Amino acid sequence: MEAAAQNGDRPWVSVLTVDDQDVFRRVAHDVIVATPGFESVGEVCSGEEALGAVERFHPDLVLLDVRMPGIGGVEAARRITASHPETVVVLISIEDLENFASDAETSGAAALVRKQDFGPSLLQTIWQEHGTRAA
Repeated sequence: MEAAAQNGDRPWVSVLTVDDQDVFRRVAHDVIVATPGFESVGEVCSGEEALGAVERFHPDLVLLDVRMPGIGGVEAARRITASHPETVVVLISIEDLENFASDAETSGAAALVRKQDFGPSLLQTIWQEHGTRAA
């Protein structure tokens, strides 16, 4: 987790993963570190922890589970995007995305994606489409 790491002349995209399921946090971590140009700067298991982690790590991208105990992903996304508009927040869910579409649209999140679809190409596409440093 070296913030000064370079990918050519572009800094790495720092990613924070927020999910109450340990197995998805591990999978996301593995995908992030296997994707060129991305680095995992942290993993937390609640919306409350996400708010503090964003303050500590200043990630470029936050992967945020929709359903978690306490502050859920939609509310955490609202708070993160309000206090850190430069941070790209992506809501993730294993459930049918239509269940969350209207809430996601008003949360400030850049995208809503299925966990089943999460992989290196989706991570790169999200950053290309929504990244603050996208070319």
